[in-house]
Amino acid sequence: MSDSQTLMTLAQWLAGEFDNRQQASEQPAWFVHLRLWQRPLRQRIQENLALFVEQANALYLNQPYRQRVIVLSGKGDRLQAEYLALKHPDQFRGAGANADLLSKLEASDLEPLPGCVLSITQQDNVFKAQPLPQTKCCFEYEGKIRQVVLGFDVSSNSFASYDRGVDPETGQGLWGALMGPYEFSKCEDFAAELPN
Repeated sequence: MSDSQTLMTLAQWLAGEFDNRQQASEQPAWFVHLRLWQRPLRQRIQENLALFVEQANALYLNQPYRQRVIVLSGKGDRLQAEYLALKHPDQFRGAGANADLLSKLEASDLEPLPGCVLSITQQDNVFKAQPLPQTKCCFEYEGKIRQVVLGFDVSSNSFASYDRGVDPETGQGLWGALMGPYEFSKCEDFAAELPN
């Protein structure tokens, strides 16, 4: 598979609406029922494919949170995912479910998240994304520095999120995938929305 084909396959597998209903019903003490949207942007960011990412508690689908943009790039077997923040996330709230809200999104609406870059490898029929060595993904929220450890596995119809918030001073887990990954199944495919 060529570099561009591999990158397009990764983007196609990431593009969709995902749900962890089965995991949440089997382990309700550890996993909240979530809906996750990874919606392709019609425009490229830094000449690369990009997706708008948003999630919501399944009980409150009209209150999505954790908006961000993931930019995919790579050469040869070195694939990367870089996370960017939205300068004004409320402007695009709900865009995971409503792609029309993304029509006005431009590169100038985004800002880098230092250290929020993942290295991606392909193993069999799964892409695995892990933080680059010696990096910390940190951002400011409500006047405090927050840290998140990012990571995912994606196949053609499933997505496992290892994202978890940690205390930047102690490294203690605070939220997210503390008991293992959130395991999502693709319930709607958005691959047709990817630009050529």
